[in-house]
Amino acid sequence: MRKNMVAVLFTAFVFSATAQTTTPIPTARPNPGGIYIKGGLNLANITTSADGRVDEAKMLTSFHIGIINDMPVGDAFSFQAGLMVTGKGSKTEINTTSVNYKLTSNPLYLELPVNFVFKIPFGNGNRLFLGAGPYIAMGIGGKTKGEYQSLSGTSSYEKDIEFNNDDPFTTGQEDASVNKLRRFDYGANALAGFETGKFMIGVNYGYGLAKIASTQANDDDQNKHRVWSISLGIQL
Repeated sequence: MRKNMVAVLFTAFVFSATAQTTTPIPTARPNPGGIYIKGGLNLANITTSADGRVDEAKMLTSFHIGIINDMPVGDAFSFQAGLMVTGKGSKTEINTTSVNYKLTSNPLYLELPVNFVFKIPFGNGNRLFLGAGPYIAMGIGGKTKGEYQSLSGTSSYEKDIEFNNDDPFTTGQEDASVNKLRRFDYGANALAGFETGKFMIGVNYGYGLAKIASTQANDDDQNKHRVWSISLGIQL
């Protein structure tokens, strides 16, 4: 009887050890995808020259926040679509011996980015990513603020931005002002960053293709948005 018990226990032990050594250890999926809440810092500007360059001194600090749906297309690629509230615009400062003038324009847009992303896994659950794609955006709010100082005194103002459907390729806009912008913007994004666990950290550059206001020279790349963004995403 004792020999039979020893044989049964030995058999059970061998079976258990064999099962443990042959059962694979779970590993992280190479591209799990998911829905992310995303937000961060914007460094916004508007082109000032005929070839699309910006004045770095006019860079404006703003923000973005929204939601991104990362949809895997295999282990190395994802299709990402989102809906973001994002701040754009620029600032201007003119200083002379007699005048000090400051202007800040910070329009807010509801933006829909659509990006195709390539992912490179490293380690367990970590991925580098690179991507690009178009965006469209609609103006929903924002303000312009101005401050004027001269020898005769100081004045300031704050106005809500007014969005319109003006044709930016006309020779000008009737009753034009710094707080009047075209309602719709569109362009392209380029992005890079990494994912680790439930977090996504990235950098994005938004290259606007739409003129946002009429000027006297409308056959060039003046008055287009340029936005650098640094963001953190948390998977839901």
